[in-house]
Amino acid sequence: MFKNIAIASALAISALTITGCAVSRDQQSVGAYIDDATATTQVKARFADHPVVSAMAIKVETLNGVVQLSGFAKSPDERQIAETIARGASGVKDVINGIVVRP
Repeated sequence: MFKNIAIASALAISALTITGCAVSRDQQSVGAYIDDATATTQVKARFADHPVVSAMAIKVETLNGVVQLSGFAKSPDERQIAETIARGASGVKDVINGIVVRP
């Protein structure tokens, strides 16, 4: 578990370093951007630790605390579990579940 969190944290830091100057007027603040990146990383790490949810098949994006899930699940249960995991991450205000069930 620690390994997954460390990898996810490294990815988040890389994303912040690469796009650190991407925030400009009429976009979200640097603090909001960091909060969103943290929420996305936390959700992805929890997906990676869960035995049912495929972290590789579900995409996670966050904007202003709203997490959007997209991709494919193998069952309705996987789709619902992914949403529940996302809702439980800190800083998440809402979840838009666009995951499609594809057996």
